[in-house]
Amino acid sequence: MEAMTGGKFLQKFRLYETRSKFYLIGRDKSRTHWRVLKIDRMECTELGVEEDPTSYTENECQELLWRIHEGNRLTGGLKFVTKCYGIVGFVKFLGPYYMVVITRRRKVGTICGHEIYSIGKSEMIAIPSVIVWPNVAYSRDENRYKRLLCSVDLSKDFFFSYSYNIMRSLQKNITEKNTGQVVYETMFVWNEFLTRAIRNHLKNTSWTVALVHGFFKQSKLSVSGKDFWLTLIARRSRHFAGTRFLKRGVNEKGRVANDVETEQIVFEDTSDGIPSHMASVVQHRGSIPLIWFQETSRLNIRPDIILKPDVDYKATRLHFENLALRYGNPIIILNLIKTREKKPRESLLRAEFAKAIYYINKELTEDKRLKFLHMDLSKLSRRKGTNVLALLNKVASDVLDLTEFLHCEISTSAKSEDASSGERTVAKSRDDKSSSNQSECVAKLVPLLLQKGVLRTNCIDCLDRTNVAQFAYGLAALGRQLHALGLTEAPKIELHAPLADDLMDFYERMGDTLAIQYGGSAAHNKIFCEQRGQWKAATQSQEFLRTLQRYYNNAYTDHDKQDAINVFLGHFQPQQGKPALWKLDSDQHYNIGRQGTLKEEIARSFIKRSLSDGNILLENSLPVSNCDNGRNNTALLPMQQLDDIREPSDSAPDISICEPNTCSSMNYGTVPGRHSMSEERQSYLKRLGYPELHSSNFLDLDLLSSSGNSCDEEVFERSSLINSPMDEISVESSTSYSEQGHVDEGRDDTDLSRSSSQLSDVRDYSDRFANWVANGGMLCY
Repeated sequence: MEAMTGGKFLQKFRLYETRSKFYLIGRDKSRTHWRVLKIDRMECTELGVEEDPTSYTENECQELLWRIHEGNRLTGGLKFVTKCYGIVGFVKFLGPYYMVVITRRRKVGTICGHEIYSIGKSEMIAIPSVIVWPNVAYSRDENRYKRLLCSVDLSKDFFFSYSYNIMRSLQKNITEKNTGQVVYETMFVWNEFLTRAIRNHLKNTSWTVALVHGFFKQSKLSVSGKDFWLTLIARRSRHFAGTRFLKRGVNEKGRVANDVETEQIVFEDTSDGIPSHMASVVQHRGSIPLIWFQETSRLNIRPDIILKPDVDYKATRLHFENLALRYGNPIIILNLIKTREKKPRESLLRAEFAKAIYYINKELTEDKRLKFLHMDLSKLSRRKGTNVLALLNKVASDVLDLTEFLHCEISTSAKSEDASSGERTVAKSRDDKSSSNQSECVAKLVPLLLQKGVLRTNCIDCLDRTNVAQFAYGLAALGRQLHALGLTEAPKIELHAPLADDLMDFYERMGDTLAIQYGGSAAHNKIFCEQRGQWKAATQSQEFLRTLQRYYNNAYTDHDKQDAINVFLGHFQPQQGKPALWKLDSDQHYNIGRQGTLKEEIARSFIKRSLSDGNILLENSLPVSNCDNGRNNTALLPMQQLDDIREPSDSAPDISICEPNTCSSMNYGTVPGRHSMSEERQSYLKRLGYPELHSSNFLDLDLLSSSGNSCDEEVFERSSLINSPMDEISVESSTSYSEQGHVDEGRDDTDLSRSSSQLSDVRDYSDRFANWVANGGMLCY
């Protein structure tokens, strides 16, 4: 990073003031380098900062302060304001500039000798002297903007480091050369906008800290009598950031809501703090990358889902292109939303998501195609005899065979203090007050194994079910990490092992933290509670209370919270003569509505409250292409059944329907059997816009994990919901298809009627999954 002065990072600061200037005195941890920053206080609306190029000793710095005091004695002299630990940034509303500084910090962990801190307390200080304040500085709007910014509690879930690029994964820090201002521009630095002015003026990052928002936890654990450090980091993206119902889906730039990068770092405990090996694995969660949103409502605990067509899935493509740039290939998608519902909600998004992946894959080479897993986690968790965590853990293990993880070796060498910091090195932290000609201990990280690609997990909110799946992936990865470090003999940790309980606590805390940030309440941890054997009644009451808490925050506090986030991130910048932030429409319409035409805006305002509870609207305000047979496509209306739905095209991916009276007279008949599909149903699925089964490699988890005594229940469920517009896609045809998508002529049709208990065998599942991993396509649970 460029926040170095002679190889040292400024960590502690003291702020002084005269009538005309602020003087910020910064020093490194060893008290050998002292720097001075001057801030003009006589400019009422502009920011004037000047860095003294001289590097002082402690005595020289004290002498300088004394001279400043003597020179300003007639106007009150030099006064001490506060001690601080870095500048969060500068912000301007309608009047003067303000400086936000960290006045208290807490050490929360160490990564290879680099301290990681959270903010204990912060303070916002007005820059200009009171004598030059403009009148607008005392206005009601100015004070309201100040309160909005202060409502972003920096003491909760923000963390930073002076010497380690905590906004990037360990692998990126080893393999990439970006430092200084470049790392501030990454998607995980939340004060990029607040620090932009001073960074651009000074051309360095010596005085500011890069804040990451999310979750950080580090603890010492033990396995087989050996101690190691486990670190779990969640980094929230500042792009398209916000609260649950105000930020949904993907925007036109391919940025998704609730985009979180999770990194799990493991290294052995050593006396000097520098281990010989480290291991890291990264996974990703983010909203379903389709253009969809929900209108917040104080009367409806489950607001309507509105899906907006995206021609050629441009936004979805951009999102996955961005993921490929960030993590490489393959990109594996674990989709946990529901398969079918009485009132279609998640199931419509599930179907549209599958179509989007199919069309994107058509233009990608084989090695870059997206691998898509469907798993109805809600349904599986309710099924008797199904261990959801065990199934997820097996999926995670097979995914890790594809992506692998980072394993690096650390070699330590001595390095002169005045030498420039080399690439792929991290300095050992120490508090040395001796002479400046001493050497500095430097650790060089050499990668032995690199992670390629990433697992992307989502449910509808990317909170509760997603967190369970991420724990399962983390547990599978932890076994391999410990084995690579030589701490265990086997690369697997059993679900009931004490270490699994420790890791569950990490992910449960992370899930609660992220859920509060995005959803307004702690996460629903029903599966975790069942795994620990907690009392079911207590778990149900806890889940109910969290549901109410989430509903209240979504309905009553999220708009103010979203406004505060928009001001903090610079998405909204107040200007005199322009409407105030709180006088504008909802944040969701501000972001999505501006992309459409006036006709779309009128249509949206007309239908905003036209839906009954729980229904989904496919917003169809774009021009609709005619079908080949001459019929016109129409919009998907609430509770209408789908009959005349045709194969979608790239130019017109809309879903069309028949007239209501035609749909109501349709007769699907009875379901002939659990493992078979009628011709009507095959035709029905085709009309929904899904590709042919032989080209998609779908596999139904019902055939793999269900218990034998649940067959009757499943038949009843399928027959009762067969008219649902978004029924489940599964391999139930009387003709069997291999994972490569071709007819398997060597098998008899009756193979599909094997008992579900046989098909739920883990080895059989693993083989099927391995075939899917090797050949791509879609795996449908």
